[in-house]
Parts: sequence; C-alpha cells; structure tokens
Amino acid sequence: MTETTHARFAVSLPQQIPDGDFDPAAFRAYLRRAEELGFHSAWAREGTLSPVPTLGPIEVMTYAAACTERLRLGCAVFVSALHQPLHLAKSLASLDQLSGGRLEVGVGLGSRDLLAPFGVPAEGIVSRFTEGIELMQACWSESKLSFQGRFWQVEGAMEPKAYQKPYPPLWMGGHQPAAIRRAIRYGTGFVGAGAATTAAFAEQVRTLRAELERAERDPASFKVAKRVYISVGDPRRVETPLTRMYGSADMAVTGPPDACAQGLDEVLRAGADLVLLDPISDEAAQLERLAGEVLPALF
Repeated sequence: MTETTHARFAVSLPQQIPDGDFDPAAFRAYLRRAEELGFHSAWAREGTLSPVPTLGPIEVMTYAAACTERLRLGCAVFVSALHQPLHLAKSLASLDQLSGGRLEVGVGLGSRDLLAPFGVPAEGIVSRFTEGIELMQACWSESKLSFQGRFWQVEGAMEPKAYQKPYPPLWMGGHQPAAIRRAIRYGTGFVGAGAATTAAFAEQVRTLRAELERAERDPASFKVAKRVYISVGDPRRVETPLTRMYGSADMAVTGPPDACAQGLDEVLRAGADLVLLDPISDEAAQLERLAGEVLPALF
C-alpha cells in the first residue's frame, strides 16, 4: 500500500465473536498486520444488545492501543445518549492518553428503540444528546469546569485531559439532514452509515456541502467518512448477515477484486475522505485480499 491509500482507508476491529470464543492472539496479529500494511485506522462499533456476541468498544479499542504503535483507533459510533457524559469523557480521555493521542471519537443519536432498556427517556433525546456532547467537550478543554445545562450541572475539573488538543477528532453519524447540521455544529467530521447505499451517501454529501457553505465553515476543516460492508469474493459471505440486520444487502460492495475496486472508487467519488472497510467476518483473510488485490487498483 502507498502513502495515498494510508490516508484513505480504515479497517474494522474484529469485535464480533459469533462462536463466543475470542482469540486474543489472532486479534493482535490482525491489528499488527493492518498497521504494517499502512491503514489509517481501525474502528469499533457499539452493540451492547446486539444479537451477535460483541465485545465492548472502549475495551476493544484499549486492547488495540496496547497491540499497536501508529494505527489510529475509533468507534463509529458510540450511542452517546446511552452514556453518562462525564464517564464517557473520562474513559475516552484516558484512552487518548494511553494510546499517545491516537483516538478518533464517533458519536451518534441512535435509534429510539435503544433508549428504554437503558432507562433513557425518549422525550428531549436530541437535546440530551447535544448537551452531552457539549459537556464532554467542556471536560476535555476547560481547566475549571462550570457547566449549567438542562440535564447536567457540573462544577469541578477533569484531569488528565485528552492527549490531543483541544480534544480528539469528533465524528458524528446519522441519516437525516438534521444530523448533518449537528455534525457541522459540534464535530470535525461526518460518518456515513454502513446501512446507506453509495447513492444515498452521495446525497448526504451534497447536503453536507450545502450546509457547510450555509454555516460559512471551511470544507477543508471537516472530513467525511463512510463505513462500507465489503466482501472480496463470494457475495453471500456478507449478504446473509446484512439481510438479517437490514432486510437487504444492496449497500454492500462485493464480488471479484475489480468489482470491489470499482465499488470503492464510487464511494470515494461520492465524497469520502476516509473509507471504513467492514467485511463483517473473516477479517484477516479479507484484509490481505483488500490490500493485495483491491486497493492497488485504485491508485
């Protein structure tokens, strides 16, 4: 892989363990190989109540930080309204310190059906979400915290701060124009969901660019990413789980290497600065095929 591809592609963290048997040695080998191949970053997801056994994102990212030296580490995305923002801010600041400033933070509103099991009321959820982001940013950047919000009132200080100043890159996910506007207001980047087709993502990017202009924000200061479900080879490897999750696998990039390269090229042309490659399973084998057979065709 070249320095150009290094800047454009990330991999998923293999945190799902369908057979319930996590292999730490294989996990370490996968991450070290991803770092050796020059990928930009590795990303987790949050799935506390997932039907597939899934390791927690903070724990996986922390373990990954100890296994690597350069690979950046993110989560796309934390459903941050399910978390107490002080606890989440502290955990992420600690992880940024432990990794030497390699953290990428992704947050999203999530679906409303996630709220009840966590005791989070649906009423005012958008305000709770945005206030939580404001509180986390204050924890990371203010030497003396005096926060008076609708949901939280905090006096004090959080130390140590995140390693990166004023805080780690903050990506925000979502589907609707309102989510894009929130990303521009509070974040440094937008993450297109894996469930979105490339055509839907392209429309989101058009909306995003219009909103950046309306907000008089420099587009160069704001990055765009897209999670892409991918299978080099047999499409059925991802079609079955995606159909189970979303009712369709139309969003996936699948097929022989040239077809996958074409699909990824379309995502890049749609406006992605960073592509999160997510093969769902068989991550180590797919990593080698992506690096050796697919990505070189793009550059």
